[in-house]
Amino acid sequence: MKIRSRLLNKLAIWIGVRVFRLLFWTCRKELVGDVPDISAYESTGEKRYLYCIWHDQIVMMLFSGRPHQMSGLVSRHQDGGYVADTMQACGIQPVRGSTKHGGSKAMRELIDAAADLHVSITPDGPRGPRHVPKTGIVFLASHSGRGIVPVAMTCRSCWKIRGNWTDMMIPKPFTTIYGRGGPPIFVPPNLKREELDPYIAQLQAEMDRLEIDADCRARGETPPPIEMKAAA
Repeated sequence: MKIRSRLLNKLAIWIGVRVFRLLFWTCRKELVGDVPDISAYESTGEKRYLYCIWHDQIVMMLFSGRPHQMSGLVSRHQDGGYVADTMQACGIQPVRGSTKHGGSKAMRELIDAAADLHVSITPDGPRGPRHVPKTGIVFLASHSGRGIVPVAMTCRSCWKIRGNWTDMMIPKPFTTIYGRGGPPIFVPPNLKREELDPYIAQLQAEMDRLEIDADCRARGETPPPIEMKAAA
């Protein structure tokens, strides 16, 4: 019975991923990066990055292109197996772990993954608060040597799937998706957790800037000239 259930689950995921790819195929995409040769969907040579996107925008990042040499964190719980299968169907290598139970082990596995792959992180997950980054991605940047690439995505028209602490944005057919990527943020090596606050604040400011920029583009407005501030 378990094998059959597993097979049915894989079939459902296979169908679901293709339905989403068809949906996103109907959408126009305007993806603009501050650094032209850095993209989650294209080769960056030997360079690897930590792609940072808010939890409610992750579906748009997954299906607006095909992530290239990407990994991501998935829970070791049984439900995490379904998420891992979905990630693999999207071309993302799952890293099994938990930020709550065995978090240090999960962090070591992410550091190992970052040696060869890009890593996608939703810094406000898994339980919020919404659009407020936790320390994990900055700690990972410090101990992996990889730069954080902040990303914001929105669209002109979408459905919002209600969640406990945030809504998941699903673009409607034939809408336009807007993506903004900022320059990488590099964190000094081997910082302790109590030394991360200035870089968390820098990441928050840059994510806010990019989200305002993407929202303005979606409304047909000119984005305000907001400068990125470095950590003090």
